[in-house]
Amino acid sequence: MELERHDATAAHWSPEQYERMFSPAGDQGSERIVLVVEDCNLVEGIGETPGETSLGKNSTRNVSTMIAFLVANRVGTEREIENIVVAAGARRRGIATRLLGEFMAHARTEHPGSVSLEVRESNLAARALYRKIGFEEVGERRGYYANPTEAAIICSVTIC
Repeated sequence: MELERHDATAAHWSPEQYERMFSPAGDQGSERIVLVVEDCNLVEGIGETPGETSLGKNSTRNVSTMIAFLVANRVGTEREIENIVVAAGARRRGIATRLLGEFMAHARTEHPGSVSLEVRESNLAARALYRKIGFEEVGERRGYYANPTEAAIICSVTIC
């Protein structure tokens, strides 16, 4: 939630909606997939005395920070990308392209069919990315987004 709260173009969900993502699906034939990208940093431990840490003398540990995620839902052979977020400091490094590529590869191997999504009309960078991946803009939902009120562009691609 922290990550998407800092992204004006992300879908903003309630804590209950996030909790439902990780609960067993209520509808048979439905599958939710969540892909996460973490940035791992090696950090030296900090102790009370020089040269000694809470992990022992001169030890290090990995600290992971979530920097991106993708949430999608599948019913039958139809999938919808519901949310994709990349932290502001991690943008322009190909992370969204990689997330979408991983998702599309998963979709191809599991159940070929179609993938759709909605994107803010003003989100030109995302629209260009989706076109690069192979999505076509197939429709519009006027007034779909709030704050500010804006149309959603519906994108779709068929995967084999």
